[in-house]
Amino acid sequence: MRILFITATRIGDAVLSTGLINHLVTTYPDCRITVACGPVSAPLFGAIPNVERVIPMAKKRRSGHWISLWRRCALTWWDWVIDVRGSAMAYFLPTLRRSVIGRDREEHRVERYAKVIGVSPPPLPRLWTAKAHKELAAELIPDGPPVLAVGPTANWVGKQWRAERFAELIFRLTGEGGILPGARVVLFGAGNERIAAKPVIDSVPEDRCIDLVGKADLLTVAACLERCRFYVGNDSGLMHMAAASGVPTLGLFGPSRDELYAPWGENSAVVRTDVPFDEIFGENPAENFDHRTTGTLMDSLSVDKAEQATRDLWGRSHG
Repeated sequence: MRILFITATRIGDAVLSTGLINHLVTTYPDCRITVACGPVSAPLFGAIPNVERVIPMAKKRRSGHWISLWRRCALTWWDWVIDVRGSAMAYFLPTLRRSVIGRDREEHRVERYAKVIGVSPPPLPRLWTAKAHKELAAELIPDGPPVLAVGPTANWVGKQWRAERFAELIFRLTGEGGILPGARVVLFGAGNERIAAKPVIDSVPEDRCIDLVGKADLLTVAACLERCRFYVGNDSGLMHMAAASGVPTLGLFGPSRDELYAPWGENSAVVRTDVPFDEIFGENPAENFDHRTTGTLMDSLSVDKAEQATRDLWGRSHG
């Protein structure tokens, strides 16, 4: 069974779509999947046994990336084309079955994806890693005291909780009376986010700090997350990777909608700013902020509230 799976450019959306692949490989163990996705998210699919090809779709002028994909796929007879990006590609390829995402956006992304192929309940997102990723992760995070994972950055400064608040939360969670007293702290982020992450990195005692910002590929990060006891971070692709890796995950939300993009799974939760999403943006978002110059929009989320949400999730996931 040959399946073409067209998925997202962004890491977070791509991770949330992996539940469908997990369902496919479980239901059709002999299937052979080709994944088409953005270049940034492409490495996420590199260790799945049933994936025989990953096609990175770098954006081109005049929709040239779609034309390139068609040229690479048009000579194959597909048993199933699944498109969670909502393009028209499925209708221009020879296939026995087509499944394309609809336009209803008022539900969680995982639920939308599940409806594409008519599966219920929605399958859990999952990340696959290879032996090499696990071995490198063991070198980066060797056996020892428990590890708290932190994602202090995001792809937009408006979604970033202030560094000093992350520092205070880390101090409370790893100090006496915290959920992980004496724990090591591993910090994740992309290389271009290092400046934003550095104040948080510097706040952690050197002997307990594992700085992996910009220092590991995506699947090694996934393998590292599997070695952690808890994850807390801004709404980001990394947050979704943490949840998919099985670590208890708390997402910090403000100018994004948790009902659509919360981390997915039994051991996941969100904590929101006191100022609700609609109030942050108001009736005229363009008048309220400029995404190029506006700073964080997370200031109404206190450290106390984030700590309590952490303790609540820790209690549920370790009950």
